[in-house]
Amino acid sequence: MTTVPLPTATTRWRCTLCGNLTRFDVTRSSKVVEYVHLDLAGEPKVEEREVVSETIESVRCRWCNAVDAIELVDRPDAAS
Repeated sequence: MTTVPLPTATTRWRCTLCGNLTRFDVTRSSKVVEYVHLDLAGEPKVEEREVVSETIESVRCRWCNAVDAIELVDRPDAAS
């Protein structure tokens, strides 16, 4: 499995098959630490969440359903 890099302030995702720049289904694995507060009725509420690690496993284009055909390209407004 090849991990897909996250977009940055100067890059974005683009589907290499159809050119989509805006709609993707992202499958990710996360390891988090949460502070959960239970009220007196026992209802849980997450009050703090810290992401310890996160890996993007796959990205699927919503337009053409291409799986793992995503590349990083420069944003048009990115400063050179």
